[in-house]
Amino acid sequence: MVKAIRIHEFGEADVLKWEDIEVGDPGPGQLRLRHTVIGFNFLDIMVRKGLYPVLPELPSVLGTEAAAVIEAVGEGVDGFSVGQRVVYASTYPGAYAEARLIDAAQVVALPDNVSDEDAAASLLKGMTAEYLIHRTYPAKSGDVALVHAAAGGVGLFLCQWLAAKGVTVIGTVGSDAKKETILANGAKHAVNYKTENFTEVAREVTGGVGVDVVYDSVGKDHWQGSIDSLRPRGYMVNFGNASGPLPPIDSVELNVKGSLFFTKASMRFYQLTRQELDDSAATLFAAIAAGEIKPVIGQTYALENAAQAQIDVWDGKTTGSTVLTV
Repeated sequence: MVKAIRIHEFGEADVLKWEDIEVGDPGPGQLRLRHTVIGFNFLDIMVRKGLYPVLPELPSVLGTEAAAVIEAVGEGVDGFSVGQRVVYASTYPGAYAEARLIDAAQVVALPDNVSDEDAAASLLKGMTAEYLIHRTYPAKSGDVALVHAAAGGVGLFLCQWLAAKGVTVIGTVGSDAKKETILANGAKHAVNYKTENFTEVAREVTGGVGVDVVYDSVGKDHWQGSIDSLRPRGYMVNFGNASGPLPPIDSVELNVKGSLFFTKASMRFYQLTRQELDDSAATLFAAIAAGEIKPVIGQTYALENAAQAQIDVWDGKTTGSTVLTV
């Protein structure tokens, strides 16, 4: 038996229960992992609330990302061995546990120069940033990007990586204190969206032209201001709904505001093959090794205190990445 955080029903943080679970031997194509550090993602809260339908059944263990050591290797698995350090960002929950079974196809080897903490804090968020800035809208030197929720885990990776590519970053945050955080991590301009108008700042920075791209994980609350910040033929890239789903998209509005492009991006469609997963992870690890990006771990909680972690993240009390230790 091992310990895990499970939910038996959807609801507030009090539905998270610290319980014993049974983890068997790996089947064909599977690995048994002993977790060392678990990555926390805002998605975990949405799943717990029942707002993101990814759980196959209840009760279920939350969490999609962790660094681990392989305890056992199932039949037919090549390229992995007992004792090897690995990391994963799975589409199937189960990370909020001391150990788990997982398909080997979802796991990548962890380089010696990347710590377990950095790996757990960066794989999902970092690979999200990777596909957003390299493949969704390939940002280039001289571009101007508007990044929402810039002090969050993905947001800080975006700020750092875009700046390393020569992109001017305008970041939005929810407090003046967080402005200092993003300015220290690549953003050229910081906007407190609660007291300042980010559309006006975007227009001022670009001489009235508008930004080349908006990277948005907030959703409906920032929609109108975001498309009003874009240059003609600019790209509106939405990859999250922290404030709620976007309203129905009016194609005529996108046309009259400059033939704007819109996409609703999701990592699973940028990792359709094992090669895409390996390439994305390799690009991320290379950027970390080169110092282009650095995981910013703002807070650490014991796994059994996952409920408090979710409360703090939901209340906006955190910055950067959050990890849970086993």
